[in-house]
Amino acid sequence: MAGTEGSTTEGAEKDLEFSRGGEGPSFEFAFNSQNFSDRLLRIEVVAGEDFAGRFLPDSARHCKEKVLRVKTIHINSAILAVRSPFFLKLFSNGMKESDQTHPTLRIADSDENALMELLNFIYSGKLTTAEPSLLLDILMAADKFEVVSCMRHCCQLLTSLPWTTESALLCLDHPCTMSMAAEVQLLISAAKDFLVNKYKDYNKLGFSYFSLRKEVTNISLAGIKAILSSTDIHVECEDYLFLLLLNWARVRYPDLEERREILNSHLLPLLRFSHMTYKTLQEILACTANDIDHEQVTKCINGVLLCKAYPAHKPGALAACAPSCQQFAERDYKYRHLKVVAFDQPCPQVIAYMDLKHEECSQLFPSGKIFSHPFHVAGQGFILGARCCKADQGESYSFGLLLYIDLELKGSTCVTVDYEFAARTRPSRQFVSKLNGRHTFSDKFPVGSRYLFWVPWQTFMADDSIFIDGVLHLRVDLTVVEQTELQT
Repeated sequence: MAGTEGSTTEGAEKDLEFSRGGEGPSFEFAFNSQNFSDRLLRIEVVAGEDFAGRFLPDSARHCKEKVLRVKTIHINSAILAVRSPFFLKLFSNGMKESDQTHPTLRIADSDENALMELLNFIYSGKLTTAEPSLLLDILMAADKFEVVSCMRHCCQLLTSLPWTTESALLCLDHPCTMSMAAEVQLLISAAKDFLVNKYKDYNKLGFSYFSLRKEVTNISLAGIKAILSSTDIHVECEDYLFLLLLNWARVRYPDLEERREILNSHLLPLLRFSHMTYKTLQEILACTANDIDHEQVTKCINGVLLCKAYPAHKPGALAACAPSCQQFAERDYKYRHLKVVAFDQPCPQVIAYMDLKHEECSQLFPSGKIFSHPFHVAGQGFILGARCCKADQGESYSFGLLLYIDLELKGSTCVTVDYEFAARTRPSRQFVSKLNGRHTFSDKFPVGSRYLFWVPWQTFMADDSIFIDGVLHLRVDLTVVEQTELQT
């Protein structure tokens, strides 16, 4: 019998997709009409925004909530029951409420407009508002009373409206106690996508005059989580996002205990610690701020470092060391992390690997650049730079790879290095040397090649022997030969 009732309700719901193209019957003429109604719904409105509406039996009419006003509306139990499984159960379950000709519904004053819109929709299939916050309230009311057609209609209206930061945050911040119909999930996804696309450039999220932009401080926790969960953020390095979250939390949550909970439970898990620089990881480990759970952060960083030190074990036993796969997902960084192998003996040497996706290389044309984080050997820092280079004469372009030295570490020293640039190529898939030599860094000028593969840009981008499974694999092998003071 229960199965028959469920299928009947589902079938009725499908048949009554009215209000869109005139399909199905409309009972707008019967709304709040005594002639077409069999009951009088008594609505008690009480103060408060958090009060969950409920039907009251006669014995519970005198409850402690202060009633602000009472409204009455004529209802047809058959119409409400066929539109809403909630009302179907209410009027047919044999409880006292089902026998009442004057049922009482107690709601919060903040839900009054939404309930009246919902009741009107049940009869007419139409809403009288396009205001996002009220549509969301109606959506919540439709979920409570299981009016799926209204939930779907609200979601369609909200999705069709031009998105703003305010409306997207309303969708994410609205209390969701619902069964979450597919349309609601799509609505929430659309709100998240809007925020991510609007704020994926770090310059819109970052700092202005050493303080957070006011617009960013107005973004709620749900909004900032949606943004920072994305891998599409354009940022120089992950370090900046750590500072952003820390300062955002300190502005939004002045209470220490609340801020500590927000940071450690919601925000820090969004960071990609595996893509932070050594300097920032060291600063985090040495930090003594009370709003950070140092045991949690230390465990997280140790897990990341273990997996970076022993990458071959990451799918197995050491996977538990890393909090989640998200910790290892790359964003759209301006400065790229390298895989580095360093040796002190028999001479100071470092081998650094840089992988670039085909789409990343395509974005370099005509004058783009991608730089690595500094890598160190013999007390010196070096940076690898990939770029699209224009020929000295003519209009042709090519792929270039250059090596720069950190001038601050270099100081007044002359640094001589042996270098080799190599790339994996088909069919062997082994690294093949493309350039090698000896160079002395006595000034700011780099060493490398503006024509690493000696082919035009279009040929380079179309060459499947260079891009293996869509990835360009580069390697630089660097040995420090000598360091001497510059002659003055």
